[in-house]
This record gives sequence, C-alpha cells and structure tokens, in this order.
Amino acid sequence: MAQDGGDVIVGIDLGTTNSLVAVCDERGPRIIPDDQGRSLLPSVVRLRADGEPVIGHEAREHAVEFPDETIYSVKRLMGRGIEDVRGDLQHLTYQVVAGEHDTARVRVGDRILSPQEISALVLSRLKRQAEASLKREVRKAVITVPAYFDDAQRQATRDAGRLAGLDVVRIVNEPTAAALAYGIGQVNPNPKPETIAIYDLGGGTFDISILQVTPGKAEGAESFFQVVSTAGDTHLGGDDVDRMLVDLVLREVREQFGAALDFPPSTRQALRLFAEAAKIRLSSEESARLEIALGDGRTYRRSLSRAELEKMMEPWVERTMDACRRALRDAALQPGQIDRVVMVGGATRTPLVRGTVGEFFQREPYTALNPDEVVALGAAVQASILAGGNRAMLLLDVIPLSLGIETVGGAVAKIIMRNTTVPSRATEMFSTSVDGQTNVKIHVLQGERELVRDCRSLAQFDLRGIPPMPAGIPQIEVEFLVDSNGILNVAAGERRSGRRASVQVVPRYGLTREDVDRMEGESFQHAREDMHAHRVIDLAVNAALDIKWIREAMARVHGELDSAYRAQLESMIASLQRFIDDSRANPARVDAEAFHRAKQSLDEASVRLHEIAIAQSLRGERA
Repeated sequence: MAQDGGDVIVGIDLGTTNSLVAVCDERGPRIIPDDQGRSLLPSVVRLRADGEPVIGHEAREHAVEFPDETIYSVKRLMGRGIEDVRGDLQHLTYQVVAGEHDTARVRVGDRILSPQEISALVLSRLKRQAEASLKREVRKAVITVPAYFDDAQRQATRDAGRLAGLDVVRIVNEPTAAALAYGIGQVNPNPKPETIAIYDLGGGTFDISILQVTPGKAEGAESFFQVVSTAGDTHLGGDDVDRMLVDLVLREVREQFGAALDFPPSTRQALRLFAEAAKIRLSSEESARLEIALGDGRTYRRSLSRAELEKMMEPWVERTMDACRRALRDAALQPGQIDRVVMVGGATRTPLVRGTVGEFFQREPYTALNPDEVVALGAAVQASILAGGNRAMLLLDVIPLSLGIETVGGAVAKIIMRNTTVPSRATEMFSTSVDGQTNVKIHVLQGERELVRDCRSLAQFDLRGIPPMPAGIPQIEVEFLVDSNGILNVAAGERRSGRRASVQVVPRYGLTREDVDRMEGESFQHAREDMHAHRVIDLAVNAALDIKWIREAMARVHGELDSAYRAQLESMIASLQRFIDDSRANPARVDAEAFHRAKQSLDEASVRLHEIAIAQSLRGERA
C-alpha cells in the first residue's frame, strides 16, 4: 500500500462532475468505493440553511427540487476571479458573487463560501470513504488538476485539501495521471521518449493534451512528463448529447400531442436521465426503445438507432477534433507522430468517438481502463511512487502468465504463452460449433491451467453479424497483441464477411508476483489431470461435429446404403455418443485413449460413406 512514514497516501481525482479516490498497493492501483459499492461520488453539494451539508448522490438526485441550494461544477470557480467566470454563470442555478479581491464566491441564503470550502466537503467525503475501506486514518493525498490550471487554481486545490484535513503531497496534471495509470513512462530496459495524446471527454468539458514522456532509466528514477500543448472546450461534453436527445424527444412529443404541452423541471430532469440511459445503451447496442408515459393515456414511443444518434453527434465530435488539430499545431506535430492515444472520460465510451479518434491519430486508442477511473488510478500510482512503492510492473519485459480464449466445452486455447517477451503478437484460427451461428462470444483468459474455471477472466466481447453458415465453415481469426506497456488488444474477425470486434485490457492489474508464482505452481501440480480434461473436451467437440456430418451424409444417400453398413455406422455413432455424454458429465473419468480409438474407428468407417456422397453429388452435377 502507498505509504510514507507509516501514512497511507491516496490518489484523488477531484472532478467537475464526479470525484474518485484510489490507492495503489502490490496488486496495482484500485478505486476505493463507498459503502454501497459506488466508485463515483458526484461533485455536488447541497447547502441546507438548517442542517448539515448533503454531499454526493443525494444532493444530485434532489438538485431539481433545491436549485438555489445545490452547488455543482464548482471546480470551474476554483482560484478564479468573478470576471473570469462570467461566461459560466448562465449555466449555474445557484448564485455566484464577488468576494475578497473580486474572487468568485458562492452565496446560499446568508452564507457566502469559497469554492475551496465547497470542494473541501467533497474531499472530506472521499477521505472518510477511504478511511472506512482501509480501516486506518488517511492524512495525505495526491490530487489531480487539468493541465491548463494556473498557479492560482492549483493553490486553490491545495487549500481545499488542507481544509478537508489532507496534506496534498503532490498536484498532478490529469493527463499525466492517465498516462501513469497505463504504465506509460515506467522503468524500461530500453527507454525511449514517447509522444502521448490524452483525449479527455467528460460530462461537461473536453481537453486534449500532448505529452512528451521520457521514461526513468533505472529503478527508482522517476519518468519525466512534459505537457507540450493543450486545447479544449470548457462547455463540451456528454451532457450535450443528453440535451440533444431531450430536445429531440420534446420536439417530437409536442408535434405528436400538441405544442401547448408543458414540462415541469422534475419532468425535464427525468427526461435527461432517460436520455443518458439511452445514450449509454446505444454504445453497445444497435438500437434503443424510447417509451415515456405522459399522462391522460398518452405515451410517446419510438426506436432510436445508433446510426441516428451518431448522425446527431457528428458536429459535436468534430468540435473535439478541431481542438486536437489546434493542440497538434501548437506542438508542431502531425497525427502520425503521436505514439499513443489515451482515452479519458465517460463520453469516450461512445463508438463514434473511439472510431473517429483512432482514425485521426492513425492508431488504436488505449481504452482498457475504465475512462471514468483512469485519472484517479494514475493519481494512486503517483502516490505509490512518492511513498517509495515498487514501480516495476509485472509486464515490463515478459508476459508472466499465458493468455488465451475459451473454446467449446470450457477449455482454454492459449494464444500467447507465458514468458514471451513484449511486445508480442499471435494469431489463431477458430470456427463455430453450431449451424447458423451468427454471434460468437470471445472470452479472454489469463493463466496456466487448461480449463476456464481455473483461469482468470480478463474480458468478454461479442463478434456479431456473422452470416449463417454450417458449423465449422466460418473462419474466425483471433489476434492477440501485447504492446510494450503491457496493454493487451484482442481482435476477432470473420474472414468471409469481414465482420470484426475487439477489446482492450490491462492483464497485469490485480496480480502480485506471489499470485503469479502460485498460479504457475498449480499448473505444474495439476498438469496431468488438466491435460487429460482438455484432451477429452477437445475429443468431445470434434466427435460431435463428426457425428453431425456423418448423419447429414447418411440422410442424403440413405437409399444407397446397404442395411449392414448403415447398422455398423449407427452402432459406432452410439458408442461414440456415450463417450461424448460421459465427458460432459465428468471428463476426469473418461478413458481418453478409448475415446480417441472410438472416434478414429468411426472416421475410418465413414470414408466409404463420404465416397458415396461425393459420387452422388457428381452425378447430380452432370445431370
């Protein structure tokens, strides 16, 4: 655990919309959730005139009921003068006034508070959350800020930490934290400078930062991160997409049910949440059903497709790309000179955003880590470094445990073997096991055992839209690529149709060296039984396909088979089927050699059948 003189040091992402706290130990960085398992704390505070402040989820949920008392987006006011924030005031429902030295202050009733005091309430909640989870006092923190924050804004962030009872041992730029979370700049046997783009699209703001990263050349040497250029838009984020959807619904509702239809603030808030849910659903599905009861027997219904949403979003995404062009121009760089692109912020989950960014920078963006959590995770990594923690990651130069996918029957097909040097790439071909199968689930695993149940699940994704074909005919190519930072990209594509899907993961997090040693030891201990089980499962899968094809051939040439030969095949099929059934019940008890002999015998006996079927087919073609 990140410690300094006995004190734990946490990493905090003090965000405009949400805030998080994280810690880094020998298993890597991890988010510290609240007592209900929620990782995100809304950066929202309700200042009640007659009681304690309400912080986080409850404050946000009742924001519509108490607009004058509910403070949000206060990060935009930190360290700013009243004139600096004039443009932001139109977006706020609470009152902002000039304080000492014309600094921005928040007024609620007779109370006037600084933005630092409001932020301190959020930080205090995160501090208590961490203490409850870690079961120890938390007095030190690394806090992140946007790269464009000036000295006054950074000092205001330190002051907020101090008011919350935290010693802020380091202020870290958010893009630097995002890079640290991915291990960029870690100690490397062959260090070389890299140019990194951090694309940060949150709920309300967008930032693009170009970093020059020089890795540390020896254990204990910190890497050097330099922000070369930044650009962005302080009023551009996922909330804009929600508003577009709300406007669409309101317009269509009024067209359908009458222009006089009115919507109170509570209904508008519900519509916004409904729009947000539809947007999230369309990130993984092709369409979303919208259905809203309007009262008096009136119901608004429509199906919204991903293509329709993306058409609405194109100008919004293009605004972020304009900022990317400005940042590159300021850095005197071309898109092809960027070595890595890291995605930050919940809005980057949108397929249109990821695809556009990848195309612009001519490389696959880093998306393995939760984009809402990546900055806090990086802050925890920095905290661990400051506390003298071990910076070396398990995947610096070799892959510690084999990587593969699940195959039919619960076996694991290893694609990259342990101790392979990185970067590394490997490809294997697979097919379907069911006729007409149009979707294939790719389950990515890590470990040395032969069965899925004994390995560590890393990710799952679906390859959809495969044209329906007989089992065994589709050609599914699965590619594993581990880059020099230990990021695993898994892509699957069906060659005939061109359909593709992919996922990105960080397989090192959550494993200590002791975990790796234990998993390797278990693989040796159970090697014989694991290999037996894997062989039996493979035999069962292949035997089932053999039986399917033989029965289909028998049905086609039924009239040309003599009864004795047909009975022989039926008897051998029944015998082989018993092995298949037994293997599904308990593969450990199946005699693999006998199973193999039964399969081989049927294969040899069916040669004559296939010759008859081919001859029949040729006669049909000549006719």
